[in-house]
Amino acid sequence: MKNYISILFFFTISVFYAQNWQTNFEEAKMIASKENKNIVLVFSGSDWCAPCMKLEKNIWMSDEFKAESEKNWVTYKADFPKKKVNQLAPELTEQNKKLAEKYNKGGSFPLVVLLDPNGKVLGMTGFKNVSAEEYIQLLHSFVKK
Repeated sequence: MKNYISILFFFTISVFYAQNWQTNFEEAKMIASKENKNIVLVFSGSDWCAPCMKLEKNIWMSDEFKAESEKNWVTYKADFPKKKVNQLAPELTEQNKKLAEKYNKGGSFPLVVLLDPNGKVLGMTGFKNVSAEEYIQLLHSFVKK
């Protein structure tokens, strides 16, 4: 019984704290257009890229980023894992490759691209060893007033 309670507790916590990352880029664009939000597109190597893992831990998982992204952005992570156990579904892998051909021709990891709802690039950055608040300000600075 204790195991069931523990599993239920961790599942509830993980759902509560889960980031709202979209899994279909076309749907992300539709949501962004409908809600008049920009898109944060992240190119990541989740299981091999140390700076990608630091961004995940220090920025994407922070309460500040979660709150800010919920209000202002639609988020999409184009992940490129190397370990066989972490491989994505073939359709998702193909979708991410097409996004990389368009937005990450240099193959940089991590690469964070801020897009308008139509997919126009507003700005790009990579890993920065800064606080979540500073990273959020950096992303907002890409929007020309």
